[in-house]
Amino acid sequence: MNNWEVALRQLCQAQPSVLLTWLHNDKSKLYLSLVFIIIGGMLYGGSLGIWRAPLQGIYVAIKFPLLLILTALGSALINGMLAQLLGAPIRFRQSLLAVLMSFALLAVILAAFAPLSLFLLYNLPSAGNLQQNFGYEVYLLTNTLVIAFAGIISNLSLYRLLKYLCPQPQQAKQILFSWLGVNLFLGAQLSWNLRPFFGSPKLPVHFLRDDPFAGSFFEALFNILRYSL
Repeated sequence: MNNWEVALRQLCQAQPSVLLTWLHNDKSKLYLSLVFIIIGGMLYGGSLGIWRAPLQGIYVAIKFPLLLILTALGSALINGMLAQLLGAPIRFRQSLLAVLMSFALLAVILAAFAPLSLFLLYNLPSAGNLQQNFGYEVYLLTNTLVIAFAGIISNLSLYRLLKYLCPQPQQAKQILFSWLGVNLFLGAQLSWNLRPFFGSPKLPVHFLRDDPFAGSFFEALFNILRYSL
């Protein structure tokens, strides 16, 4: 078993005592986490966008790992400061690596679900079909649930690591929820800027929307809630 297989097994098993050794081997594990994010994100991203069109699959294979990396790196500084404010014995580099490890596990889990996306691609009505709206809704819902499931598993592993690091379980919960808030806020906005991912069958295939920086995810969500109530 080579080093890559060992590292992948350790990441998936997510034993806190083992992952703790990753935090003390900053440089090599940092690169390894980035590689897992890129490969896993490309595999799942490609399967995510290909329902709309093969070109959309290529676009999303590029954008999805970019979304994960930008979210992790962008929130690292805030997460590191939050950990210090909450009294956790976690340095900035360790907080960055802990988040990257969590995202790496997320990407690996999603890559394992890529065959499910391809199965749906084969069985659901394709874009351009008379039933394309039904196919799009099922595809969107299924992959949203898959992403939510992978997010829950990866954050549970992060919580176990934080419990191992922190002297009190309550402190680990506080850090986890504060990190989640930052990651979700930044990730939601970046996903808005980098859209489309699924690719609406009613819109042409684009790498980015014509106005990627117009508005925000939260503004769009507010408008949806306002008009639906």
